[in-house]
Amino acid sequence: MEAIWLYQFRLIVIGDSTVGKSCLIRRFTEGRFAQVSDPTVGVDFFSRLVEIEPGKRIKLQIWDTAGQERFRSITRAYYRNSVGGLLLFDITNRRSFQNVHDWLEEARSHVQPHSIVFLLVGHKCDLEAQRQVSRQEAEKLASAYGMRYVETSARDAINVEHAFTELTRDIFALVRSGEITIQEGWEGVKSGFVPNVVHSSEEVTKSDRRCLC
Repeated sequence: MEAIWLYQFRLIVIGDSTVGKSCLIRRFTEGRFAQVSDPTVGVDFFSRLVEIEPGKRIKLQIWDTAGQERFRSITRAYYRNSVGGLLLFDITNRRSFQNVHDWLEEARSHVQPHSIVFLLVGHKCDLEAQRQVSRQEAEKLASAYGMRYVETSARDAINVEHAFTELTRDIFALVRSGEITIQEGWEGVKSGFVPNVVHSSEEVTKSDRRCLC
């Protein structure tokens, strides 16, 4: 039976090169951590289903973007069709934190006339002894931009599920309230696949018990 999902959300993951964007996405979508990861060239695509409430699944299409300057023109083309994003910095690399503002401004300037729901992510929190950015400082910046803040580790699988799930829940709440709507010509949110035979979330839950990882 085809997987059931209410909506498809397109997410974009941005941040400086080497902050761990690809590792975080692979941990979330494939459940594994690669010790060595080749730099992303342009944009890579991943997907996974997330159950945010019993019987309510969201399909995430995740765009992994290159952090290098030479690929920025390619990355910019993907902002407009994204409804949500993870903005990553490396807690052991202060410059990557200082560049958060530039990434956010670039995203906001290219997403028009739409908007993106962002989550600020301090990655590599397993390297606490090498920390260059305090949690308090990062939380203050996130608050100033109206974002949530989460610290993650792809290596130790810390808060990886939480980061993607919380962002998905935030977007779903805005869709449910009507603040974000499905629009023709925009790929950020699409209506999902719900068979006519399914009449309630309980039936959805019973109809498919497979692992959706």
